[in-house]
Parts: sequence; structure tokens; C-alpha cells
Amino acid sequence: MSLLSVEELKTLVEQPEGLCVSIYMPTAEGGLNAQQNPIRFKNLMREAEEHLVEIGLSDTAALELLKSAQEELDEEEFWQHQDKGLAVFITSGVLRYYRLPLIFEELVVVTDHFHFKPLLPLLTGDGLFYVLALSQQDIRLFECTRYSVREIELEDVPKSIDETLQYDETAKDGQFRISTPKGGTNNSFQHAGSFHGQGSPDRDKHQRSIEQFFHAVDNGLHKYLKGKRAPLVLAGVEYLLPLYREANSYQHLVDEGITGSPKTAEPEDLQAQAWEIVEPIFSQAQQEAMEHYKELTPTGRASNDIKEVVPAAYYGRVEELFVAVGVRQWGSFNPDTSTIDLHSEAEPGDEDLLNAAAVQTILNGGTVYAVEPEKVPDEAPLAAVFRY
Repeated sequence: MSLLSVEELKTLVEQPEGLCVSIYMPTAEGGLNAQQNPIRFKNLMREAEEHLVEIGLSDTAALELLKSAQEELDEEEFWQHQDKGLAVFITSGVLRYYRLPLIFEELVVVTDHFHFKPLLPLLTGDGLFYVLALSQQDIRLFECTRYSVREIELEDVPKSIDETLQYDETAKDGQFRISTPKGGTNNSFQHAGSFHGQGSPDRDKHQRSIEQFFHAVDNGLHKYLKGKRAPLVLAGVEYLLPLYREANSYQHLVDEGITGSPKTAEPEDLQAQAWEIVEPIFSQAQQEAMEHYKELTPTGRASNDIKEVVPAAYYGRVEELFVAVGVRQWGSFNPDTSTIDLHSEAEPGDEDLLNAAAVQTILNGGTVYAVEPEKVPDEAPLAAVFRY
């Protein structure tokens, strides 16, 4: 299975009934080390079985719950195709597994909810971005993180200028040159350039056709980008980028783009180049969130009190959340009474409340920063800025 999306996360959050098993493990992608993958997984499954029995299941019931994973993930072919890490989620009638570009520490969690905190770097505001690869004969959209890239299958989005306009390109051999941006080459705000070369009438007509094509592409992308806040990076030959900017209506289009023909570029190369562009944006956003927290703490619109933050996350009040990776706070939250019970060790019915706050913040459209414990404001396990 591919990268876990927010939509799949929501399904996994809503689906469980009964005990849920979450397993994380590092995986080797090839060579002799890869032979250890199935052995490591069997050891973690044995640990999960022990946890289930400790909670109160019989040996038979524990084995029955884990049976689907034992059977499906015991195939030799499965272990031949791995990434850096494997996440497995098991509950009655449900098995989901994800080969992921993160190196996990070995972890088994058995509670009434799935445990997602190790996945936060793939789901949060410090990594999701898009790359739109533009050419006159192909349009591709990639969803990326710092660690991964996957192409989104586009429907109702024109893939070529010919498809859109039924236009026979008569000026494809024309010579085009884009002017420098206003204010010089260091100005990051691009403007549509002036074109020079042979065949001016055909050239002008062709430019108008490209503009019409890009407007159609922008309209088609609405259903994929609606409500999103992730940066969008353009990739394409230089003269096309300002033309698309003129047609673009997505508010989070990045000023800097990737120049060159995307037709010959591998998705991983586009992702790597785009990450260099967006990484400073994410760093700035995290710093601004930190300053936002400090500014609003005296007003009551920010807090590091877990008994205040967890209910706020469930009710959609959390706009920005810092959460410490590698730290767990066991307890339970009752949405009907807004009461929280905290425990030093996991008890039946408990969940990691830091995990719960992060997941609910993501599902409610907030931004989560999963950071090292010392980077959480006030050195607390979590800290939140509220919408109201």
C-alpha cells in the first residue's frame, strides 16, 4: 500500500471496534539485511499476541485477531518489496499496511484505538507539498513529502493542449524567449514575459492557446486542491511557468519554480528539487507558529495543558499543535463529558492522548508540528494555538 493519506487516516480512526493493534518496524530494502524483515515482523507479532493476552483475550482469540496479518504478510514476495519502514494496523475484520519512507523504531501498541504518532512527519504541516509538471503535451500532479512522492491520477483535467483545443500547433518550431522578471532576476515574483522570434502571428495565436489550456488545467485541478494549504511548485520549461501563473487560482502557488523539461525528469528528482524550494517555507511557518503561541498564551488562546488541549482538538478548536515525538501520555477522554483521566502506564481502554490530539487536529484541518521534545514550547509534551 502507498503513502497514508488524510482520508485513509480518517477511515482508520472511525472504523475500529474493539482492540486495535498498531505495529511499526524498520525494514531493509534489499540485500542480506532484507532477510531479517520477516523475522523481525514475527517477533513483533508475538509481542502483539502477548499484549492481547495480558489485556484479557484468550490465546485462541488473540491468534484469531492476528490471523489475517499472519497469513497475508507471511508471503516471501511481500518482503521483497519494502521501503524504509512498515506500519501495520490490525483489528477485527481490518488489515491495513503501508510501506513508508520513514525509519521507525520497533513499536507495538495495543489499545482501543490505532496509534499514528510515528506517521506524523508524513501527515503534518512540516512536509506535504505538490509539484505540477507542465508541458504542452502532458500534465502531471505529484503529492510529495520530504520523504516520498506519488503521482495523483487526474480525472477531468486536460492532459494536452491538443486535447483541450483540438489545436494543430503551427508554431512549434518558433523561437521563444522569456523576459526577466520585473525588478531583475532576483525578484521572485514572476510576470508573464514578452516573446521574441519568428512567425509572430502564429506565435501570438499559440500563446493564447497555451493560456486557454492552462486555464482549463487550473479549473480541473480545483477538486484536487480545494481546501488544501500545501505549497504548489511548478515544473516546466521556462517560458511556460509565467503563463500558468497568470491562469492559476490556487492561493498557495510558490513563487520559485523548477525549470527544464519535466518529461525527462524522474518523479523523485522533481520531489528533491521542490523540497529545496519549500523547506524554508515550512521552517518559517513553524517559527511563526512558535511566535504565535508565545503571543497568544497570555490571552488564553494558547495552552500546553493536556486537559485543555485534547478536548479542543476533538472539537476542532486547535489551529496549530506542537507535539513531542517519542513521548506518550496514556489516558482516556470522554467526549460526552469532556473529562480526561491520565495514567502513568497504559490501562485497559487507554490511548496515547498526544496521538489523539494530533490526529484530531489533522482531521479538523489544523496544522501539527511533530518535533523533538525540547522543541515544543515551554518544554511540554504538547502545545496548542486555538482558533477561538
